[in-house]
Amino acid sequence: MHNAIKKCADYRIVVDVHDEYRPTGFSRTYPNFLTQEGIRGDEESPPNSHTLITMFTRMLAGAGDNTICYYDNRVSAKMGSHASQLAKAVCIFSPLQFLYWYDRPVPSPDKKSELWGKPNILGDEPELEFFDNVPTVWDETRVLHAAIGEYGIIARRKGNEWFIGGINGIHKKSFDIKFSFLEPGIKYRASVYSDDPSVNTRTHVRIDRIEIDWNNVLPVVLDPNKGFAMHIRPEVETPKLGVSTLQL
Repeated sequence: MHNAIKKCADYRIVVDVHDEYRPTGFSRTYPNFLTQEGIRGDEESPPNSHTLITMFTRMLAGAGDNTICYYDNRVSAKMGSHASQLAKAVCIFSPLQFLYWYDRPVPSPDKKSELWGKPNILGDEPELEFFDNVPTVWDETRVLHAAIGEYGIIARRKGNEWFIGGINGIHKKSFDIKFSFLEPGIKYRASVYSDDPSVNTRTHVRIDRIEIDWNNVLPVVLDPNKGFAMHIRPEVETPKLGVSTLQL
């Protein structure tokens, strides 16, 4: 395996090793070895409580390709929620991020009516903008709230934008999200993605747009096995938006 990775480096080919590879730190010597599985990822339908152990144990050994599922019915049946799937792209570090594992495109344009009947067929839900925008490498990381196996809220910065992923375990929890890591004197616009059964899409993810700055505190209530994600960027123009408690 390692000889193959060395040969790929000679030809400037990046590598993602899958299945039961045990991380050894080899990627520090060969940075073309971007990521590896060696993780009980979404292919195994782990519940949020397991992911919340992985985040603070397995991830010490290096990047992990978690094979994030999104439309497959295992998400809501076994694993947690769609908003917590969004959060995994922030919480689990992988310079090469595989998204939509097991998901498939619509077979043909004239068969779009089948989309609702096949849960693993890719759609165009508006929250997919988060996956479109989220980076895979970071300039800074902050752990805002964490208890191994119970909950984890991680903020990461790329340039002047921040992304937050929050995953909750089996108990309902309340958190105060403090934004003191933001640059003082600058107004930011945050897109907040959370689980809401009343949203009439297959994934039931709500999007809230709010204005924040470094001095704001956002109270968040997370139901069992739910999650949330945030994308924060500096504002060009300042809309009149409020900050309120989010029931997630």
